[in-house]
Amino acid sequence: MTDVPARPDAAPGLGGTARRLLPYLWPTADRPDLKRRIYFAFALLIVAKLVTVVMPFTFKWATDALVAATGSAPAAAGPVSLNWLWGGPVLLTVLYGLTRILMAVLTQLRDGLFAKVAMNAVRRLALETFRHMHALSLRFHLERKTGGLTRVLERGRNGIEELVRLIVLQLAPTILEFALVLGVLTYEFDWRFAAVTAAMVACYLAYTYKATEWRIGIRKRMNESDTDANAKAVDSLLNYETVKYFGSEARETERYDRSMATYERASTQAYTSLAVLNAGQAAIFTAGMTAVMVMAVRDVQSGAASIGSFVMVNAMMIQLFIPLNFMGMLYREIKQALVDIDAMFGILARNPEVADKPGAAPLQVTEGAVTFEDVHFAYVPERPILKGVSFHVPAGRTVAIVGPSGAGKSTISRLLFRFYEPQAGRILIDGQDITSVQQQSLRSAIGMVPQDTVLFNDTIGYNVRYGRWEAQDGDVGEAARLAQIDHFIRTLPEGYETQVGERGLKLSGGEKQRVAIARTILKGPPILVLDEATSALDSFTEKEIQDALDRVSRGRTTLVIAHRLSTIVNADEILVLDKGVVAERGTHGELLARGGIYAALWNRQRQAQEAREKLKEAEADEAQRVERAAISA
Repeated sequence: MTDVPARPDAAPGLGGTARRLLPYLWPTADRPDLKRRIYFAFALLIVAKLVTVVMPFTFKWATDALVAATGSAPAAAGPVSLNWLWGGPVLLTVLYGLTRILMAVLTQLRDGLFAKVAMNAVRRLALETFRHMHALSLRFHLERKTGGLTRVLERGRNGIEELVRLIVLQLAPTILEFALVLGVLTYEFDWRFAAVTAAMVACYLAYTYKATEWRIGIRKRMNESDTDANAKAVDSLLNYETVKYFGSEARETERYDRSMATYERASTQAYTSLAVLNAGQAAIFTAGMTAVMVMAVRDVQSGAASIGSFVMVNAMMIQLFIPLNFMGMLYREIKQALVDIDAMFGILARNPEVADKPGAAPLQVTEGAVTFEDVHFAYVPERPILKGVSFHVPAGRTVAIVGPSGAGKSTISRLLFRFYEPQAGRILIDGQDITSVQQQSLRSAIGMVPQDTVLFNDTIGYNVRYGRWEAQDGDVGEAARLAQIDHFIRTLPEGYETQVGERGLKLSGGEKQRVAIARTILKGPPILVLDEATSALDSFTEKEIQDALDRVSRGRTTLVIAHRLSTIVNADEILVLDKGVVAERGTHGELLARGGIYAALWNRQRQAQEAREKLKEAEADEAQRVERAAISA
């Protein structure tokens, strides 16, 4: 079973996306302040567009007044006909300027009022997506690159902001303005002016639609290559040390450049197609505006209209061009925003592979006994990992699981944490099937010290406190002391405020392990899982870490997944996992006496350890010989 979409994939549609966004845009009952902002913004929208339509009239009046005042033409009927003094044109010109200022002020005030509504919607949806990403299964995250996933979140967040701004603050006002312009042209001139303008707008939008559909594929390829390049950069930088170990800087640069070359080609095509789109839009609009102005000229020549009317038509068409030209970009951006938002909604539409059952109760831990009953599990059906594994870890006891690589040891810990669900069998804690309890309560009862400790890019104190965030400073210090890292922390200039770097790279392996142990101690779980917690450490550090782990596990039910068998010789029971089944079980002594798989593993590790010790002795002898030779010389 895997995370699956709750709905089939479909191309993003404006109507469908708008319906899904509406609950986030319309504030909840506890935000009446945002609802008031919506009402005020809508009222300002109406007033601003009425002022916008009035503005060309003031330009016409000022022109007619100026023509009449200079004696170039007879007075035209209208508000300026009562006064042909020089003060009339001046005052009307000032009125024209005031209407432009008022239009701008009202528009910006509307945008400012609605901004809080839009950003609240962005925040709510981004927060829900981020929370849902954490709810999705481990399989979902393992199959995706973190860099690519964060880009989906970032682009989706920006897409929501862009879509809200474009539709609410641009598209709706433009539609309203267009309707008002058609009404004014019909009233002030005749229906022919409105018909030509409407035909021009229809051709303009049809051309924009066709050209933009062509560009969408180009933009999609550009975004995919951008995401791929970003994911490769993140992956390479996170593995900075590995790149250095293998001297692969040139290979990583070439790998990144291949992605950037694809991005370069797609970006070039995008800019070229944009030039074609803009040229066509300009030609269509200019043809329509010229036709309307020719009609106005003929009316002026016939005496049916004044020169001011000719100027008014020109001003109104140019004024219409601003939002109309923006609508060309508006469509492109809306389509792009829909693609970005659809990717985010695609994540939200996925149902978690592991989810709490309806009415699931919290786990009640009385003793902490863990039981696996005939557990079967496979990551993919063709390759079964566990084939009927059964064992019991009594409360307060330690059971170790060993076996060859790939035997399924770490899978057991993942199943215990419910990162995955078994295909058959049950996992019980104090008799409670973990599939029937709340995941949060289950994981709060289990502590984990993994082999590869990854720390947050924050302070040491933050990472220790992560075990129990509400803990007091004294508890944090005591946990660090028990993990044998408190003394080291206090020798640092910034103490617990010392930054650990990306993934804790500023700390050594042993120091990171101690931080992991400290936060597990602070968590204080009744059940403890040690997943090869010392296999990556040197022998000296391993001994210190093992001493700390022994103290942590004292009195707790402990499941140890071990690579180095020397660390689990004192376990109450050792399970030998091989080919998905428990091949052997018993104490260290019993398994050695049996002479089976465990004994073979033990002897192999002992031989390897003896070989390492002999090599160290030989190196020490050689160093002494060189030193004696140097002294003799």
